Amino acid sequence: MRTVRSLIYGEVLAAVAFVLLGFVALFAFFDLIDELRALGRPSLLREGQRYGWAEALLFVGLSVPSRLYELMPIAVLIGTVYALARLAQGSEFTVLRVSGLGPWRALRLALVLGALFTLLTFAVGDYLAPAATRQAQLVKAEYRGALSLRQTGAWLRERHADSHAAVNVRAVEPDGSLRGVRLFVFGADGHIRATVQAARGRIDDTAGVWRLHDVHITRLVGTEQIRLEQQTQWDWPSTLTLDMLHAALLKPERMRTLELWQYVRHLQANSQSAQRYEIEFWRKLFYPLSCLVMVTLALPFAYLHFRQSGLSAYVFAGILIGVSFVLVNAVFGHIGNLQGWSPWLAAAAPSALYWAVSLAVFAWRVLRR
Repeated sequence: MRTVRSLIYGEVLAAVAFVLLGFVALFAFFDLIDELRALGRPSLLREGQRYGWAEALLFVGLSVPSRLYELMPIAVLIGTVYALARLAQGSEFTVLRVSGLGPWRALRLALVLGALFTLLTFAVGDYLAPAATRQAQLVKAEYRGALSLRQTGAWLRERHADSHAAVNVRAVEPDGSLRGVRLFVFGADGHIRATVQAARGRIDDTAGVWRLHDVHITRLVGTEQIRLEQQTQWDWPSTLTLDMLHAALLKPERMRTLELWQYVRHLQANSQSAQRYEIEFWRKLFYPLSCLVMVTLALPFAYLHFRQSGLSAYVFAGILIGVSFVLVNAVFGHIGNLQGWSPWLAAAAPSALYWAVSLAVFAWRVLRR
């Protein structure tokens, strides 16, 4: 049995690595082409420094882990289909079947291999990709301007015992400082109490305060009196951290699972809509499991006969199945967000659907025929 595992696992791992390398190289090339427009742009932090080939290659290299995470299930499907179909074409899989490799044992071997790919995908998507993406955004911000969310900046909300505040940050500089901070403080009755505008600031997570500079404060005393204040520095106590602010600025699919969970809890605690982030949280949990679905889909290809058509047709079929899975996964996420579906259902439905189809094909093709 050890020889069988070594043969099958070696063929599949080599094929998946080759396919993954090809896909990542192709997308990295496209990313590099997209960065050519920024060549020659001056740095905003270092005088005399310009955005050159070294910075472009660094940005593309830091984007590779995200590409690995996105392409892993497709590469697993195509690589596994190719490896198993090639074993069947050379009659090696037939010899293994005659030697005692039954369908259930083959399925168990495939699921173990899929579990390894699942762990690898989760590790890349939850640890390597978010850290690399954040560094890539900082590299881009140094030459293209601060991190911002379209034209309005990032909006957050902070709730206290007798009041709550709406917070707007125009942009976050590469060094972590804030630019264009606005606070709108409301009382328990829902009426506005004060507005605060600061040119810049910084978040002190250890002290739990926002240190704002060049501050203009407008306070409403009673119903008609308005008091204006100007301060060089003003500390605002807040539980909002720099990670939460980055969560509002970055795409949710680029965040870690724990960061998504914490941000969802924060949104819910402040009575804000968290549907989009909840769906992405569950997708982060279920997406690595799609590698199990892919190896299950690929297993029936080992039981096909190749006298009528060549190997390339089956590999092309695997590509189409992988692309369809990516499309269905994205469509279910958007539909779930629009229709208000349960987040875990919108995230798990594509994987569950394809797994059910793969098991049905396995039962029809392998067990019955």
